[in-house]
Amino acid sequence: MFHFTGKAQSKNAELPVPPVVFDSKGELILSPSSTSSKNDFDFFAGNWKIHNRMLKKKPDNTIEWTEFESTQEMRIILRGIGNVDNFIAERNGKPFEGMTLRLFNPQTKLWNIYWADSNFGVLGLPPVVGSFENKVGHFFSKDNYNGKNLLTVYRWDARDPNNPIWSQATSEDNGKTWEWNWFMYMRR
Repeated sequence: MFHFTGKAQSKNAELPVPPVVFDSKGELILSPSSTSSKNDFDFFAGNWKIHNRMLKKKPDNTIEWTEFESTQEMRIILRGIGNVDNFIAERNGKPFEGMTLRLFNPQTKLWNIYWADSNFGVLGLPPVVGSFENKVGHFFSKDNYNGKNLLTVYRWDARDPNNPIWSQATSEDNGKTWEWNWFMYMRR
């Protein structure tokens, strides 16, 4: 059984999110780190047990954190330039399955990350795009949620490759501030 202390969340949330840059049309400009590589996600290959901590906003704008367990299995594909994983959990008493497809573009040196799940049955577009630097990856996309334009960032913190942390945040002000809404604490 995983015992969550909150220290890992605090340590991860305190990492700075790199500044977000836009072109004259308002599109994201994403550049890879100098060390970006097709091997960035190799630490994640195999089977994982995950403790999830997810932010739930209530209609009265109060917030509540919900916690649940899941498992994930990741396989490297496409001769090393991609990987796919299977995320299994029970949410609200119902089985839930998600799938992530990560593809490394050798020309741009950027990762494109796509998500699909058993609730919607479609590939989530646009992908989040980015790279790792010093074992921490940041992946961004522009989204629209309930009529609001948002930026989304996924963070992969692999500084401890045996206990990586994935987290997600959104920004309503083009990346000036971020609201962290999901943390996944992984262990073998």
